[in-house]
Amino acid sequence: MSNWLMRFRYAFNGLRFSFASEHSIWIHSLSTVAVIILSIVKRVTPIEALVILFSVAFVWIAELFNTAIEKLADHVTPGYNNQIKVVKDLSAAAVLIASLLALAAGLIIFIPKFI
Repeated sequence: MSNWLMRFRYAFNGLRFSFASEHSIWIHSLSTVAVIILSIVKRVTPIEALVILFSVAFVWIAELFNTAIEKLADHVTPGYNNQIKVVKDLSAAAVLIASLLALAAGLIIFIPKFI
């Protein structure tokens, strides 16, 4: 049982670290809260809520992986390295794609609720 609890502790340590070190995590947090409030106010359907939750989670997951990749890359190669730049750019692109997908889902769901 203690190993199971330690896994949660490690995961929460990762979240705590991301909030302490990454500005973009705060932006994702504010966006998440705004989308949840908007979902409640506009009374989204259960299916719409599921799409929103998965979209938000997808962005968070992409951002956390991006942060992990950047930290690992900085540790392995502290100075500038063109190959590491490519790796970091690719992981940032994954966050961009996840964010654009979440934006598209949000627009599809919320625009009709404002018309």
